[in-house]
Amino acid sequence: QIDNAPEERKRGITIVASHVQYESELRHFAHIDCPGHADFIKNMIAGASQMDAAILLVDGSQGPEEQTKEHILLAQQVGVQDIVVFINKVDIADPELLELVEMEIIETLEARGFVNSAILRGSALQALEGDPESAAAAPIVDLLAALDELPVPERNLDAPFLMPIESVCTIPGRGTVITGRVERGRLVHQESVAILGKTGEPIEAVVTGIQEFHQDVEAAEAGHNVGLLLRGVARDSVVRGQVACAPGSVEPRCEGEAEIFVLGAEEGGRNTPFSSGYTPQLYFGTADVPGALLFDEESVAPGERATVRFRLLKPVAFEAGMRFAIREGRRTVGAGVVLSSS
Repeated sequence: QIDNAPEERKRGITIVASHVQYESELRHFAHIDCPGHADFIKNMIAGASQMDAAILLVDGSQGPEEQTKEHILLAQQVGVQDIVVFINKVDIADPELLELVEMEIIETLEARGFVNSAILRGSALQALEGDPESAAAAPIVDLLAALDELPVPERNLDAPFLMPIESVCTIPGRGTVITGRVERGRLVHQESVAILGKTGEPIEAVVTGIQEFHQDVEAAEAGHNVGLLLRGVARDSVVRGQVACAPGSVEPRCEGEAEIFVLGAEEGGRNTPFSSGYTPQLYFGTADVPGALLFDEESVAPGERATVRFRLLKPVAFEAGMRFAIREGRRTVGAGVVLSSS
C-alpha cells in the first residue's frame, strides 16, 4: 500500500522514496519508505538523510544481503540515530536459520555503532492478510511499540530555517512546490526563503502555502516533512539536492576540508589505494555531486582515515559537521564528515 507507482507494484520493489503517516498510541510518525534494491541506492540515501530512526527490513529466509549491510553503513553516515530491525518472512524461513540471521544482523549493527537495537520477527504478508486483532498482526503492533520507546530527538527551532529539497512539483495555477524534511528552524506563511545549490546565485521566493501530508499547517518546523508552495518560481529552476533556507543564513560552496574513512574490500569498498585528485561521487543529504579529494600524502589505502580537501564540481550548501557518503560506480567506498568550508 505504500508503493504508489504501477512499476513498483509490478516488480515488487520500491524505486523512489514514498511518504506516509500513521499514529501509535503515543506518537505521530512520518514514515519514509526507501528502496532496498541496489539499483536505486541514490534514492535510498536521499530518503535516509531525512530520518531520525529507521526500520531495517531483513528477509528471514535469506538473511542480510550485501545492500543490507551497505544501508546500515549509509544510515550511520547520514546521521540516523536508532535502528529497529524487523526480520520478515518467518512463515517460510527455517527456524534455525532465523537464529543465525538475527546473530548476523546484531553483529553488523554493533560494528556500525547501533547497539541494543530492538529485533522483531514476523510475517508482513500474514499480518496484511489476517485480522488486525489476530496473532499474525501482533509483530506489527510490537514494532510500533518499539518505535514508541525510541528517544525523541531534540529540535532546534531557534536556528535559521534550513530544509534540503527532496522533490519538486507544480500545482497548475498556483506555483511550484518543494518538499523535504526541515533540518532546523521554523517558517511561517508569507516568509521568504532562499533556494541554493543549482547555481552560485540564490533564488529568493515567498512561501504562500505550507502542507504536511496534504493538510494545511500554520508553520514548517524542524523534524517535520512538509511541502512549501513558492510564489513566482519556475518549475525548472529548482531541483532535488538544493536547499531552502532563511536568506543569508547559508552560502553554497565548492571547497572544504573533511575527515574521511575508506572502506576495505571485505566491507564492499575499494581493493586498492587512491592518490590525490581521486574524484568519486559525494552525497550530501539529498544532493550528490562529483568531488575531487586532495591531500599531501602519496596515497590513501582502504581501511585508513585521512584529512582531505575536497573540490566539488558545482556548489552545495554544506556546513561543518555535515556527514556525507563516498560512492564509486555502484558501491559505497567510504564516508566523511565536513571539518570546515572555504
